Amino acid sequence: MGAGTESLSAWAEHARRTLEYRGYRASAPRAAVVAALAELGCSASAREIADRLHDRGRSAGLASVYRTLELLEQLQLVRRLDVGDGGARYEPELPTGEHHHHLVCDRCGTVSIFADDDLERAIERLSRRVDFDIGAHDVTLRGECPACSGAR
Repeated sequence: MGAGTESLSAWAEHARRTLEYRGYRASAPRAAVVAALAELGCSASAREIADRLHDRGRSAGLASVYRTLELLEQLQLVRRLDVGDGGARYEPELPTGEHHHHLVCDRCGTVSIFADDDLERAIERLSRRVDFDIGAHDVTLRGECPACSGAR
């Protein structure tokens, strides 16, 4: 469903090469953010990335993490997600185009991923019907997770 370890490792290498090709220094903090995001995979906040770096003994301030994420987003290496928790979340934009969508619990904030071939085909059909070349998309469905709906 989500990107596998191999895909995320390939993404990290792709990100490194893209940064180098576009003339950005391969700084240690930048490389550490890329590595942490590759480890975390889906829907990571800047705070979670900074915490991962701290846990690994790397010193990168939150401002440095945000700057790196901004740059990665500008270079279309990460996708910024708004899941309604007041902060942005980020995930690798895989060069293969492989992607997934998100289910967000409005009560507890849990973010789950899903992929659906029928949904992808429906988006392709919509693209033809509205005569609009859709280059990318993301779908976020909101509601209650099983734990929260069962707690009522």
